[in-house]
Amino acid sequence: MYLSTSHVIFRAYSESDSFGKLIFLALFSLSLTIWFVLIQKALLFQKCRKASIKMQETIKKNQTQILQISLHEDSSTNPFSSIYLALKEKTVELLEKNIFFVKKESVFLSDADIGLIEAFTMNAISKESKKLEKNLFVLSTAVSLAPFIGILGTVWGILICLAEMQKGGGVHSNNLILSGLSMALGTTVIGLVIAIPALIGHSYLKNSLKCFQTDMEDFSNLLISTIELQYRKVTS
Repeated sequence: MYLSTSHVIFRAYSESDSFGKLIFLALFSLSLTIWFVLIQKALLFQKCRKASIKMQETIKKNQTQILQISLHEDSSTNPFSSIYLALKEKTVELLEKNIFFVKKESVFLSDADIGLIEAFTMNAISKESKKLEKNLFVLSTAVSLAPFIGILGTVWGILICLAEMQKGGGVHSNNLILSGLSMALGTTVIGLVIAIPALIGHSYLKNSLKCFQTDMEDFSNLLISTIELQYRKVTS
């Protein structure tokens, strides 16, 4: 009779000894963890893509009033909003400082001011990149850890089989040998089933992160070039 994969795995778990069950539980917990991280990061990156397009369109439509743009969304979940707010904060701070010292209504930003804004913006990009990269280590760890836990279950199952074979054969002994083999193969399969999507997901998310870093740098350059056109002092 045909048995489903889940039924085979559950049967291997139920027939394992205490240490074998512990190995299965460790694999199940690891599997839940990586799928939680994968889904959470995939949703976050999808949201960031939409936010990137929307934010760049907003900046292009309001280039003449770039410091007057008000954002109605939570910047904590939108790296592009955070970058804009960081640049806006530093630019306004420098303009107010220049107004205070120059005592004029119309002030400009010096080359040093622009350089300071660029450095401040790059720092904001670095912070946002770290936020996006948070918990990705779980996937890279699972790629290496899951097969090793699976191998541990394999070795333990084989040891059970060898121990029962040395005792000699009865029906009970044969059942224990089969249970040991079932656990050995089951943990190996689960370990690989965890490691493969973790490897694919980690590679995909790391590549997406690189693309976001490039997008954030391009967005920063757009902001700074717009600020320069409006506020940079022209020297003869």
